[in-house]
Amino acid sequence: MNAIISASELASDLAGPTPPVLLDVRWQLGGPNLRAEYEKAHIPGAVFVDLDSELAGPAGAGGRHPLPDPELFGAAMRAAGVSADRDVVVYDGGQGWAAARAWWLLGYTGHPSVRVLDGGFAVWSGPVSSEVPTPAPGSFVPAPGARPLLDADGAAALARTGLLLDARAGERYRGEVEPIDPVGGHIPGAVSAPTTGNVTDDGQFLTAAELADRFKSLGVTGTSEVGVYCGSGVSGAHEVLALAVAGIPAALYAGSWSEWSQDGSRPVAVGPDPQ
Repeated sequence: MNAIISASELASDLAGPTPPVLLDVRWQLGGPNLRAEYEKAHIPGAVFVDLDSELAGPAGAGGRHPLPDPELFGAAMRAAGVSADRDVVVYDGGQGWAAARAWWLLGYTGHPSVRVLDGGFAVWSGPVSSEVPTPAPGSFVPAPGARPLLDADGAAALARTGLLLDARAGERYRGEVEPIDPVGGHIPGAVSAPTTGNVTDDGQFLTAAELADRFKSLGVTGTSEVGVYCGSGVSGAHEVLALAVAGIPAALYAGSWSEWSQDGSRPVAVGPDPQ
Protein backbone atom coordinates (compact mmCIF):
# COMPACT_ATOMS: atom_id res chain seq x y z
CA MET A 1 0.00 0.00 0.00
CA ASN A 2 1.26 3.45 -0.86
CA ALA A 3 2.22 5.41 2.25
CA ILE A 4 0.84 8.69 0.89
CA ILE A 5 -2.47 9.74 -0.66
CA SER A 6 -3.30 12.70 -2.88
CA ALA A 7 -6.07 15.17 -2.08
CA SER A 8 -8.12 13.93 -5.03
CA GLU A 9 -7.73 10.31 -3.93
CA LEU A 10 -8.75 11.23 -0.40
CA ALA A 11 -11.84 13.05 -1.65
CA SER A 12 -12.82 9.93 -3.57
CA ASP A 13 -12.24 7.66 -0.57
CA LEU A 14 -14.26 9.92 1.71
CA ALA A 15 -17.18 9.70 -0.70
CA GLY A 16 -16.98 5.91 -0.80
CA PRO A 17 -18.83 3.31 1.26
CA THR A 18 -16.03 2.85 3.83
CA PRO A 19 -14.35 6.22 4.34
CA PRO A 20 -11.08 6.27 6.28
CA VAL A 21 -10.66 7.60 9.78
CA LEU A 22 -9.22 11.09 9.46
CA LEU A 23 -6.70 12.47 11.96
CA ASP A 24 -5.72 16.16 11.94
CA VAL A 25 -2.22 16.45 13.42
CA ARG A 26 -1.44 20.11 12.80
CA TRP A 27 1.50 21.11 14.98
CA GLN A 28 4.24 23.69 15.41
CA LEU A 29 7.62 23.14 17.03
CA GLY A 30 7.91 24.95 20.35
CA GLY A 31 4.53 26.66 20.11
CA PRO A 32 1.05 26.08 21.50
CA ASN A 33 -0.92 23.29 19.90
CA LEU A 34 -2.99 24.17 16.86
CA ARG A 35 -6.35 22.91 18.03
CA ALA A 36 -7.75 26.42 17.56
CA GLU A 37 -6.82 26.27 13.88
CA TYR A 38 -8.45 22.87 13.63
CA GLU A 39 -11.64 24.19 15.22
CA LYS A 40 -11.80 27.00 12.67
CA ALA A 41 -11.60 24.69 9.67
CA HIS A 42 -10.71 21.07 9.04
CA ILE A 43 -11.57 18.30 6.61
CA PRO A 44 -15.06 17.15 7.61
CA GLY A 45 -14.97 14.28 10.07
CA ALA A 46 -11.33 14.75 11.04
CA VAL A 47 -10.41 14.35 14.71
CA PHE A 48 -7.67 16.53 16.19
CA VAL A 49 -4.65 14.72 17.65
CA ASP A 50 -2.06 16.64 19.67
CA LEU A 51 1.47 15.55 18.85
CA ASP A 52 3.06 16.73 22.09
CA SER A 53 0.61 15.01 24.44
CA GLU A 54 -0.72 12.06 22.40
CA LEU A 55 2.07 11.13 19.97
CA ALA A 56 4.92 11.62 22.44
CA GLY A 57 5.73 11.02 26.06
CA PRO A 58 7.01 13.68 28.48
CA ALA A 59 10.32 15.24 27.51
CA GLY A 60 13.28 13.99 29.50
CA ALA A 61 16.26 11.71 29.26
CA GLY A 62 14.72 10.05 26.21
CA GLY A 63 14.61 13.31 24.27
CA ARG A 64 12.11 16.04 23.53
CA HIS A 65 9.54 13.72 21.94
CA PRO A 66 10.10 10.19 23.26
CA LEU A 67 7.64 7.53 22.23
CA PRO A 68 4.39 7.66 24.19
CA ASP A 69 3.27 5.03 26.65
CA PRO A 70 1.53 2.41 24.49
CA GLU A 71 -1.52 2.27 26.74
CA LEU A 72 -2.01 6.04 26.65
CA PHE A 73 -1.40 6.14 22.91
CA GLY A 74 -3.89 3.35 22.34
CA ALA A 75 -6.51 5.13 24.41
CA ALA A 76 -6.00 8.33 22.40
CA MET A 77 -6.30 6.47 19.11
CA ARG A 78 -9.44 4.60 20.19
CA ALA A 79 -10.97 7.90 21.30
CA ALA A 80 -10.24 9.23 17.81
CA GLY A 81 -12.12 6.30 16.28
CA VAL A 82 -9.12 4.24 15.16
CA SER A 83 -9.59 0.51 14.63
CA ALA A 84 -7.16 -1.94 13.04
CA ASP A 85 -9.68 -2.98 10.38
CA ARG A 86 -10.34 0.54 9.06
CA ASP A 87 -8.03 2.68 6.93
CA VAL A 88 -6.54 5.80 8.52
CA VAL A 89 -5.44 9.00 6.78
CA VAL A 90 -3.44 11.59 8.69
CA TYR A 91 -2.65 15.16 7.70
CA ASP A 92 -1.07 18.27 9.13
CA GLY A 93 -0.75 21.87 7.98
CA GLY A 94 1.42 20.98 5.01
CA GLN A 95 4.97 20.43 6.26
CA GLY A 96 4.24 16.76 6.72
CA TRP A 97 6.42 16.18 9.78
CA ALA A 98 3.64 15.75 12.35
CA ALA A 99 1.52 13.64 10.01
CA ALA A 100 4.54 11.42 9.36
CA ARG A 101 5.04 11.00 13.10
CA ALA A 102 1.46 9.73 13.42
CA TRP A 103 1.93 7.49 10.36
CA TRP A 104 5.14 6.01 11.77
CA LEU A 105 3.76 5.52 15.28
CA LEU A 106 0.56 3.84 14.12
CA GLY A 107 2.59 1.57 11.84
CA TYR A 108 5.12 0.85 14.59
CA THR A 109 2.31 -0.23 16.89
CA GLY A 110 0.78 -2.52 14.31
CA HIS A 111 -1.88 -0.64 12.34
CA PRO A 112 -1.83 -2.13 8.83
CA SER A 113 -3.25 0.71 6.75
CA VAL A 114 -2.18 4.32 7.38
CA ARG A 115 -1.49 6.98 4.76
CA VAL A 116 -0.38 10.61 4.88
CA LEU A 117 -2.17 13.28 2.87
CA ASP A 118 0.57 14.48 0.52
CA GLY A 119 0.88 18.24 1.03
CA GLY A 120 -1.47 18.26 4.01
CA PHE A 121 -4.34 20.63 4.68
CA ALA A 122 -2.65 23.26 2.53
CA VAL A 123 -3.47 21.33 -0.66
CA TRP A 124 -7.01 20.35 0.31
CA SER A 125 -9.53 22.12 -1.95
CA GLY A 126 -12.60 20.20 -0.88
CA PRO A 127 -15.16 21.18 1.74
CA VAL A 128 -14.09 22.13 5.24
CA SER A 129 -15.94 22.15 8.52
CA SER A 130 -15.76 23.78 11.94
CA GLU A 131 -17.88 21.04 13.51
CA VAL A 132 -15.93 18.93 16.00
CA PRO A 133 -17.03 15.33 15.53
CA THR A 134 -17.61 12.76 18.24
CA PRO A 135 -16.49 9.53 16.63
CA ALA A 136 -17.63 6.12 17.74
CA PRO A 137 -14.82 4.62 19.86
CA GLY A 138 -12.34 2.53 17.95
CA SER A 139 -10.83 -0.78 18.95
CA PHE A 140 -7.15 -0.35 18.07
CA VAL A 141 -4.78 -2.00 20.56
CA PRO A 142 -1.11 -1.06 20.03
CA ALA A 143 1.42 -3.86 19.58
CA PRO A 144 4.80 -2.07 19.43
CA GLY A 145 7.57 -3.43 17.27
CA ALA A 146 6.04 -3.66 13.80
CA ARG A 147 8.57 -1.14 12.43
CA PRO A 148 12.31 -1.08 13.16
CA LEU A 149 13.35 1.21 16.00
CA LEU A 150 16.86 2.27 17.01
CA ASP A 151 18.17 3.31 20.40
CA ALA A 152 21.30 5.43 20.83
CA ASP A 153 23.69 2.47 20.75
CA GLY A 154 21.95 1.02 17.72
CA ALA A 155 22.17 4.34 15.89
CA ALA A 156 25.88 4.62 16.66
CA ALA A 157 26.47 1.10 15.36
CA LEU A 158 24.43 1.60 12.22
CA ALA A 159 26.40 4.74 11.38
CA ARG A 160 29.42 2.43 11.04
CA THR A 161 27.91 -0.72 9.58
CA GLY A 162 25.14 0.66 7.36
CA LEU A 163 23.79 4.12 6.58
CA LEU A 164 22.50 6.55 9.21
CA LEU A 165 20.82 9.65 7.77
CA ASP A 166 20.54 12.93 9.69
CA ALA A 167 17.28 14.61 8.63
CA ARG A 168 17.96 17.99 10.27
CA ALA A 169 19.00 21.16 8.48
CA GLY A 170 22.58 21.09 7.26
CA GLU A 171 23.76 23.87 9.55
CA ARG A 172 22.62 21.91 12.60
CA TYR A 173 24.32 18.75 11.31
CA ARG A 174 27.55 20.70 10.80
CA GLY A 175 27.30 22.21 14.30
CA GLU A 176 27.21 25.80 13.05
CA VAL A 177 24.00 26.53 14.98
CA GLU A 178 21.96 24.63 17.54
CA PRO A 179 18.82 26.51 18.57
CA ILE A 180 17.26 23.78 20.71
CA ASP A 181 19.56 21.05 21.98
CA PRO A 182 22.58 21.22 24.34
CA VAL A 183 25.28 20.98 21.66
CA GLY A 184 25.52 21.16 17.88
CA GLY A 185 26.93 18.56 15.53
CA HIS A 186 26.00 15.04 14.52
CA ILE A 187 26.42 11.37 15.38
CA PRO A 188 29.83 10.29 14.06
CA GLY A 189 29.41 8.49 10.75
CA ALA A 190 25.94 9.90 10.01
CA VAL A 191 25.27 11.43 6.60
CA SER A 192 23.53 14.79 6.23
CA ALA A 193 20.17 14.36 4.46
CA PRO A 194 17.83 17.27 5.29
CA THR A 195 14.24 16.12 4.99
CA THR A 196 13.41 19.32 3.13
CA GLY A 197 15.19 17.78 0.15
CA ASN A 198 12.45 15.15 -0.15
CA VAL A 199 9.67 17.55 -1.09
CA THR A 200 8.79 20.21 -3.64
CA ASP A 201 8.29 23.87 -2.78
CA ASP A 202 4.64 23.21 -1.92
CA GLY A 203 5.56 20.47 0.55
CA GLN A 204 4.52 17.50 -1.60
CA PHE A 205 6.85 14.56 -1.98
CA LEU A 206 9.07 14.12 -4.98
CA THR A 207 8.17 11.15 -7.13
CA ALA A 208 9.25 7.70 -6.01
CA ALA A 209 11.89 7.62 -8.74
CA GLU A 210 13.24 11.04 -7.76
CA LEU A 211 13.41 10.02 -4.11
CA ALA A 212 15.15 6.77 -4.98
CA ASP A 213 17.75 8.75 -6.95
CA ARG A 214 18.24 11.15 -4.05
CA PHE A 215 18.80 8.39 -1.52
CA LYS A 216 21.09 6.52 -3.89
CA SER A 217 23.23 9.66 -4.12
CA LEU A 218 23.38 9.70 -0.31
CA GLY A 219 24.66 6.14 -0.13
CA VAL A 220 21.59 3.89 -0.14
CA THR A 221 22.78 0.77 -1.93
CA GLY A 222 19.79 -1.51 -1.61
CA THR A 223 21.72 -3.99 0.52
CA SER A 224 22.82 -2.05 3.61
CA GLU A 225 20.55 -1.21 6.52
CA VAL A 226 19.25 2.37 6.66
CA GLY A 227 18.37 4.40 9.74
CA VAL A 228 17.22 7.98 10.29
CA TYR A 229 17.37 10.47 13.12
CA CYS A 230 16.61 14.17 13.49
CA GLY A 231 16.18 16.51 16.45
CA SER A 232 13.49 14.64 18.33
CA GLY A 233 12.03 11.94 16.12
CA VAL A 234 9.50 14.07 14.20
CA SER A 235 11.16 15.21 10.99
CA GLY A 236 13.05 11.90 11.05
CA ALA A 237 9.71 10.12 10.70
CA HIS A 238 9.09 12.25 7.61
CA GLU A 239 12.36 10.99 6.14
CA VAL A 240 11.39 7.40 6.93
CA LEU A 241 8.13 8.12 5.10
CA ALA A 242 10.04 9.49 2.10
CA LEU A 243 12.19 6.37 2.07
CA ALA A 244 9.04 4.24 2.18
CA VAL A 245 7.64 6.12 -0.83
CA ALA A 246 10.88 5.22 -2.62
CA GLY A 247 10.48 1.58 -1.59
CA ILE A 248 13.33 1.63 0.95
CA PRO A 249 12.73 0.30 4.49
CA ALA A 250 14.38 2.29 7.26
CA ALA A 251 14.61 2.33 11.04
CA LEU A 252 13.95 5.43 13.15
CA TYR A 253 16.09 6.55 16.08
CA ALA A 254 13.19 8.10 17.97
CA GLY A 255 15.26 9.75 20.71
CA SER A 256 17.39 11.41 18.03
CA TRP A 257 19.77 14.29 18.67
CA SER A 258 17.77 15.57 21.66
CA GLU A 259 18.52 12.31 23.47
CA TRP A 260 22.05 11.80 22.11
CA SER A 261 23.27 15.30 22.98
CA GLN A 262 22.12 15.09 26.60
CA ASP A 263 24.71 12.41 27.34
CA GLY A 264 28.11 14.06 27.58
CA SER A 265 29.85 10.71 27.19
CA ARG A 266 28.58 10.26 23.63
CA PRO A 267 30.86 11.51 20.85
CA VAL A 268 29.89 14.49 18.71
CA ALA A 269 31.17 15.19 15.19
CA VAL A 270 31.09 18.63 13.58
CA GLY A 271 31.63 19.89 10.07
CA PRO A 272 30.33 18.70 6.70
CA ASP A 273 31.87 15.23 6.78
CA PRO A 274 30.27 12.20 8.42
CA GLN A 275 33.34 11.34 10.52
